[in-house]
Amino acid sequence: MNRVPADAENAHSSSVESCPSLRDVHSINPTQLMARIESYEGREKKGISDVRRTFCLFVTFDLLFITLLWIIELNVKGGIETTLEKEVLHYDYSSSYFDIFLLAVFRFKVLILAYAMCRLRHWWAIAFTTAVTSAFLLAKVIISQLFSQGAFGYVLPIISFILAWIETWFLDFKVLPQEAEEENRFLIAQDASERAALLHPGVFSDGQFYSPPESVAGSDEDSEEKQDSEKPI
Repeated sequence: MNRVPADAENAHSSSVESCPSLRDVHSINPTQLMARIESYEGREKKGISDVRRTFCLFVTFDLLFITLLWIIELNVKGGIETTLEKEVLHYDYSSSYFDIFLLAVFRFKVLILAYAMCRLRHWWAIAFTTAVTSAFLLAKVIISQLFSQGAFGYVLPIISFILAWIETWFLDFKVLPQEAEEENRFLIAQDASERAALLHPGVFSDGQFYSPPESVAGSDEDSEEKQDSEKPI
């Protein structure tokens, strides 16, 4: 006997629960959604996001900083021309820093090509450069005689190793997740704008509004008298 009231109560509760969702849908502001979509489209037109631009600047800083340290090392050893000829023309793996500079150039070219020009959204390029850098530096530190050449034997390999891994961390934990989050927000805003366009098809035109003709004074009384006269006696 109590099944019918229970079912009616469940139906009523479900209808009540569905009301907030409908209110949320109707409360969408199409103007705000369109403004948000236009802002995202403006970012896409720029071609590169702010966080990716920061990453490219850091990659450039990596190359310039290693180059600066290498030039300082050339001056410390007795002049740029003499040391440059010794390290480049008479390259020796165990005592030259020229290969560490070339390693920084290699990272710069690969990362700028992949993430600035091709706008790659994957980690394989940074993984490749970091793996090559780490393997080369570890082998050079173990095999070469850099530690016997003073402070630069420690500074250049360690700085190059640290910068390569900072670039990896920055791309994997900042650039790619933030761009994916912005893209998801854009898709959600676009979907919401489409739903809002279906719920609010447009502003009513003036032709859709009309006013009834004005009634003549005393027309109500005439209609009542006519109805009384038509009543059967």
